[in-house]
Amino acid sequence: MTVYRAKRLPQQRGPAAWNAILGPQPAGRILKDAQRADFTIIGAGFAGLSAARRLLQLQPDAKVAVLEAGRVAEGAAGRNSGFMIDLPHELTSADYAGAGDDRAVIALNRQAIGFARAAVQDYAIDPAYFDECGKVNGAVSEAAQGHNRSYARHLETLGEGFEHLDAAQMRDMTGSDYYRSGLFTPGTVMLQPAGYIRGLAAGLSRDVAIYEQSPVTALTRVGPDWRVDTPRGSITCPRVILANNGHLESFGFERGRLMHLFLFASMTAELTSDQVGQLGGQPRWGITPSDPMGTTMRRIDSGQGGNRIVTRSCAVLRSGMETRPRDLTRAARVHRQKFDARFAQLAGTPMQYQWAGHLCLSLNAVSVMRELEPGLFSACVQNGLGTARGTLTGIGAAELACGHTSTITRHFGAAPAPAKLPPSPLRDPGANAVLRWKEWKAGAE
Repeated sequence: MTVYRAKRLPQQRGPAAWNAILGPQPAGRILKDAQRADFTIIGAGFAGLSAARRLLQLQPDAKVAVLEAGRVAEGAAGRNSGFMIDLPHELTSADYAGAGDDRAVIALNRQAIGFARAAVQDYAIDPAYFDECGKVNGAVSEAAQGHNRSYARHLETLGEGFEHLDAAQMRDMTGSDYYRSGLFTPGTVMLQPAGYIRGLAAGLSRDVAIYEQSPVTALTRVGPDWRVDTPRGSITCPRVILANNGHLESFGFERGRLMHLFLFASMTAELTSDQVGQLGGQPRWGITPSDPMGTTMRRIDSGQGGNRIVTRSCAVLRSGMETRPRDLTRAARVHRQKFDARFAQLAGTPMQYQWAGHLCLSLNAVSVMRELEPGLFSACVQNGLGTARGTLTGIGAAELACGHTSTITRHFGAAPAPAKLPPSPLRDPGANAVLRWKEWKAGAE
C-alpha cells in the first residue's frame, strides 16, 4: 500500500492583509465523514481553483472537490503582491530576461491572463480586483537604469511594447521624487489577489465542493483509487491534483530540490484625505524594482480595499517552510526605512499589516506540472510567479488528469526535473548570506 503522509502543514506568519481589508468571509465548509469524488484538488489558491475551473470546462458533469488547509485567500494566494505579469520575469536574472523561449512564455502568460479574465466575467468578480493597467520597473541608481535599458532592448527583440518614463513622469504617477526613471510595460494585470481568489471560489462553489480548514494529512493508494485524509473526513477518488506549491515536498516529492523562500510585506493603515492630498500621484500603480532584489511598491484605492501603500522586500530561505519572528521584525524595520525614503511627506505613517508570504523556487526555474504516479498529478513550484504560473500549472494538471493535450501540457511536460540543491546543513546559512549580499548590492532599489 502506497501512503504519503504530510510531514508538515502550512504555517503562516502575520495576517493575509489583502484578505483582511475586504472584511470577513462567510463561514466555510469543513470536510466531514467519508465521501467520493471524481477529482480531488489539494489547495485553493491560483493553481487549485484554476484546476477546478478547467476540470469543469473539460468534464462538466464531474464531481470535483477542493481541500484548503486554512481559509480561502488566507494562504499564499492572499499574501503576494498581485502582479499578474505577461512578460518574462525571471527572478534569478539581473534584469528579468528569461533564459529560454521567451515568446512561448509570453504566449502562455497571456493565456493565463485570458483564462482569469474570462473567470472575472463569468463569475461577476469585481473588475477592480482585475485591473489591466500595466506596471513599471522603477530605477534609482545608474546600475538599475542600466538593467531597465537592457530589459528594454530584450523586449525590442521580442517585438514587445514599452515606454521609458523620466523622473517627472514617475513623480506624477507615485507622488514621490525618489525614482529617477521607470520602464512601463502595459500587459501586467494588477490584482487584488484575495478579492480575485474569493470571487473565483464563490463562482466555482456552485458546481465544486470547496472545503476549508481541512488540511490533508495523508494520501493513500486504495486499489485503483486514492484516499485523501483530513482530520475530520476523507475523500476517495481516482484522480488527485496537488496544487500546494512548496508543500509538494511535505508529501515527500522532490525532496532536496525545492527552495522555500519567504518575502515580507507591510501595508499602511488607510490614508486620510489629508495624506492622500499630500501624496498626490495616481490612485493605483505598481512598481517592481529593476533589480530583482530591490523593493516592490504598490498603491491601491478604495475599490481594492482602501487608500493604502504596500511595501514588499527582504527575502529569506527557510527550508523548514516556517519563518521566525525575527524575520518579520527585521523586514518591518527595513520596510519602514524604504517607505520613508520614498514618501518623505508621509514618513512615519503607521503600518497596519505586516506578513510573510511563501514562495517555492527551483534552481533551474522549472515548475513541477506532471503525473507523479498513476492518478496523482502536480501543479506546483511556481518560482515566485504564482498568479500567472499557478494559473497555468493548474490548467495543465487538470488537462493531464483528463487526458487532454495542449500547449500548456507540452510546455511543462518538456521541462526537466528541478535541480538538486546543496546539502541541507549548508543550504540555509549559505543562501541567506547570498540573499543579504544581493539585498545590500541592490541598495536604493
